[in-house]
Amino acid sequence: MKIRSLALASLFALSAVHATTISGKFSTDPALAGWQVFGDTNLFQWNPTNQVLDVTWDSAQPNSYFYHPLGTVYTKTNEFLVTFDLQLADATVFGYGSELTIGLLHFSDATNTTFSRSGGSSPNLFEFDYFPDVGWGDSIDATLIDQNGDYGHLYFAYANKTLSPGVIYQIVLTHLAGATNITGEVFTNGVLFTTLPKINPAPITDFQIDTLSISSYADDGYGDSILAHGSVRNLAFASPLPVGVIKATTAGQVRLGSDTNWLYTLEQTADFKTWTPAAPATVGTGTNLVLQATNVPPGKSFYRVRADLP
Repeated sequence: MKIRSLALASLFALSAVHATTISGKFSTDPALAGWQVFGDTNLFQWNPTNQVLDVTWDSAQPNSYFYHPLGTVYTKTNEFLVTFDLQLADATVFGYGSELTIGLLHFSDATNTTFSRSGGSSPNLFEFDYFPDVGWGDSIDATLIDQNGDYGHLYFAYANKTLSPGVIYQIVLTHLAGATNITGEVFTNGVLFTTLPKINPAPITDFQIDTLSISSYADDGYGDSILAHGSVRNLAFASPLPVGVIKATTAGQVRLGSDTNWLYTLEQTADFKTWTPAAPATVGTGTNLVLQATNVPPGKSFYRVRADLP
């Protein structure tokens, strides 16, 4: 997982970052780390050989979730992120199609018999969706639905891009405190594949989320569905964001608030197109952390900080 923040001069005081972090690397049995299944258990299988979670998204089955409670309720006032690696094997849609989903939900709502993602009654969601093409092109979405739970209170940002089978994509969804939107980035091998630049804003009021989930939604009863297979690893939630305020101090050096659960790498560029590591990764200290470029190039250079789960 990679979280990136530009190093900019700042007048704000720096402070430690003490993030609540829930991580599913799936290198060990996730059931021993608090992960649970609601619904069809056959859709989620831990693969100890590949150290991934093998997932089937099947709209022919009831709403099913591979989930981990967050331990508290997060709302519009909180900043947080969701990140994961996704590798699809295949994805087939029928009728007008449906989505495969990973993200956040409110557990009591999502397990209610009246909850229907495809039917437009699905309050309190913050999620990544992938809609394979049904005539309008593939769509990668970052979706936020508030506590009203209808499509009149839905915000999503999207890109008409295809997730190719066999490719590992790193997805990052971010919410800033007080924001009524959701932002998303997709990477391949650490290189930006796409942001989600197109938006459909809606009058978001507030939302409540308390669960990190890989979600397989039931169809709408009219044959609009999806059947997809893939694997997930490095699934994580963090709040607040693991990179605190960054301050540029001297040439090639930045100072930032850090968290002990994360690794921090200083990256540099001259053109905002190609970023390279400027120094080895450093473990967060739980307080202010100084990162120094090993070689400061002549001329103008720009820096950002990458945070990775170890």
